[in-house]
Amino acid sequence: MASVQDIIVAASFNLLSVLVFLLAFAFLRLQPFNDRVYFPKWYKKGIRESPKSSGPVMKKFVNLDYRTYLRFWTWMPEALRMPEPELIEHAGLDAAVYVRIYLLGLKIFVPIAFLAFAVLVPVNWTGESLDKIKDLTYSNIDKLSISNVPPGSLRFIAHIVMAYIFTFWTCYSLYKEYKIVMTKRLEFLAAENRHPDQFTVLVRNVPPDPDESVSEHVEHFFCVNHADTYLLHQIVYNANNLATLVETKKSLHNWRTYYQTRYERNPKVRPRTKTGFWGLWGESVDAIDYYTSQIEKISEEEAAEREKVMSDPNAIVPAAFVSFKTRWGAAVCAQTQQSSNPTIWLTEWAPEPRNVYWENLAIPYVELAVKRLLMAVAMFFLTFFFMIPIAFVQSMASIQGIEKVFPFLKSLIETEKVKSIVQGFLPGIVLKIFLVFLPTILMTMSKIEGLTSFSALDKRTAAKYHLFIIVNVFFGSIITGAAFEQLQTFLKQSPSEIPRTVGVAIPIKATFFITYIMVDGWAGIAAEVLRLVPLILFHLKNTFIVKTENDRQEAMDAGGINFATTEPRIQLYFLLGLVYAAVTPFILPFIIIFFAFAYLVFRHQIINVYDQKYESAAAFWPDVHRRVIIGLIMSQLLLMGLLSTKSVAKSTPALIVLPVLTIWFHRFCKGRFEPAFVRFPLQDAVIKDTLEKATEPNLNLEAYLHDAYIHPVFKPIKDIPIVHDEEENNPLVVSTKRHSRRSGGGSKPDSGRITPQVVLD
Repeated sequence: MASVQDIIVAASFNLLSVLVFLLAFAFLRLQPFNDRVYFPKWYKKGIRESPKSSGPVMKKFVNLDYRTYLRFWTWMPEALRMPEPELIEHAGLDAAVYVRIYLLGLKIFVPIAFLAFAVLVPVNWTGESLDKIKDLTYSNIDKLSISNVPPGSLRFIAHIVMAYIFTFWTCYSLYKEYKIVMTKRLEFLAAENRHPDQFTVLVRNVPPDPDESVSEHVEHFFCVNHADTYLLHQIVYNANNLATLVETKKSLHNWRTYYQTRYERNPKVRPRTKTGFWGLWGESVDAIDYYTSQIEKISEEEAAEREKVMSDPNAIVPAAFVSFKTRWGAAVCAQTQQSSNPTIWLTEWAPEPRNVYWENLAIPYVELAVKRLLMAVAMFFLTFFFMIPIAFVQSMASIQGIEKVFPFLKSLIETEKVKSIVQGFLPGIVLKIFLVFLPTILMTMSKIEGLTSFSALDKRTAAKYHLFIIVNVFFGSIITGAAFEQLQTFLKQSPSEIPRTVGVAIPIKATFFITYIMVDGWAGIAAEVLRLVPLILFHLKNTFIVKTENDRQEAMDAGGINFATTEPRIQLYFLLGLVYAAVTPFILPFIIIFFAFAYLVFRHQIINVYDQKYESAAAFWPDVHRRVIIGLIMSQLLLMGLLSTKSVAKSTPALIVLPVLTIWFHRFCKGRFEPAFVRFPLQDAVIKDTLEKATEPNLNLEAYLHDAYIHPVFKPIKDIPIVHDEEENNPLVVSTKRHSRRSGGGSKPDSGRITPQVVLD
């Protein structure tokens, strides 16, 4: 159990880690050869480049201007300076709304913390109940919690009143934020330029017809039932094997380009390679001839597979992308039932082309139901059986656990400094390490379920991860932690006293979560901005793998914010803050620091680093709202159960009102706001169609949509430019103009807009 001294040591250790990470980031981001790692978004937009610099060779790799080091901290105000409308244009609505989750945390918990410390902390501190309980493990921090209030005391009225205030304030903040996000979504959709997904619907489970092919059947159905608005359709092929061959051929092309470049630079020596894995072993052959022959061989296989896909009726999936002449026509089709049989002709809005997960479009509809059932069963076993190793890890990450397994370390661990580090730092870092591979497992399970877009995969994985965090990280840590720490007390007391001890031990577990917040929420966020692993991987790839300019672009690509992993982790902090606000308010400052620091860091990251792979116009916000509501209801139920162990049974009728009101509030918000996130208003569709017809009367929409949803393997491969050795010669100051994803790619800023400079200082 962590004491005040242990918390201070852990805080000092984590703050030192944060300082080291931030200083390392401030230094590394200023070095010219790291520019693509810390500003990849500007390179990808094509408005930042790496021109050659004159002077000493070292200047090409190291920033020799000492004045920039004196202004190392300026990235922080720069991250906050960009107004939100500019941020939405620059990074997209998804990214801008994502950072608002951290802002929502600040809006909720800063007022709650002031109230809790002004009212509940004095009430808890003067309770003096823990001193009267024998054989109970606790620290001075626990005297600030509800555990220090004696059973049956009138002091619990303060906790009940504060629970009502906390609930009402949280609901008010959620309502205001839901309304803001909905407004921004509607404005974003109204201002968005033309995109293929605005006119296109994904149709699945097309019924077989003995007289018509899938393509003919789709065309016939929509010509009859949507005669005035139907435009064209694109059938879906099962091209997964062909996609594998195309990727292999692309890799071989890159290798051949690399060796041809080497030969052109040194024509006297023909490059050679080995035929084994990665060219590490096997027969030594001429590299250019070898890869040329391999390309010819796989090209024949590709041509045969392509012919097979195009000619084999079984390669056509009973699904299609159907496009309409107007947005109104697409909205009507996507949001209505197409047949009296609700299991066929299933329609939904098509994801934007870059958001389509093509591999899953080939999965038959019946097979989807079976796979989802199997994954639900697998998720159940993964969630609940994972608690066993977590319990073991929690027992090991303590003084007693380590001494039991490694008795020869007892003398070292019992020293004051080591003991403080073990109790204040080790439990949090062990749990974080233990969960490293979980997101990959959950994403794989979501892919098996057959979801057809990356956004849907992220949402489903986030739901799984959130469930896992609630069951294992939260309840698992509380139950197993309380059981292990109070085991001796449990064994000695009568069964009737156990619920009371558990009621006291649960709030005491807040000290563990404080250490976890400092490890994951403080040091973890600082490590996020440092990007040490991407930095190392980029230079390794740049040295050993990069052969073309396309390779370099892929090497520096940071991807987008991993919503599937980060959003459920944020929800853990909402859950902890809501649960412990009325129980152990001492945890709230640590949570507030996390939200403030994360808001700053992720604002910087979405401006300079992350480039979202798709844009859903903040369609994930209903999930964010619902998960905060779940945390709020859990906090109310846990407080109700805790007070029942404190001989305050009369508090139950007063507290039972809270979850009822919260559920009613959620249903109200669901009816008031959620339709704007799942359906597109026909009125807005008509307005956009009318404006487009007036401004672009000669628009050839059929040509625009003709190949929008063709599988990537059927699209021609663009020529790949060769990389140049001098690419890393970056300047110390690079002018960078912002432009919107809706601006058509022009670099000229709008009138009245700010044209910022990204200055490496």
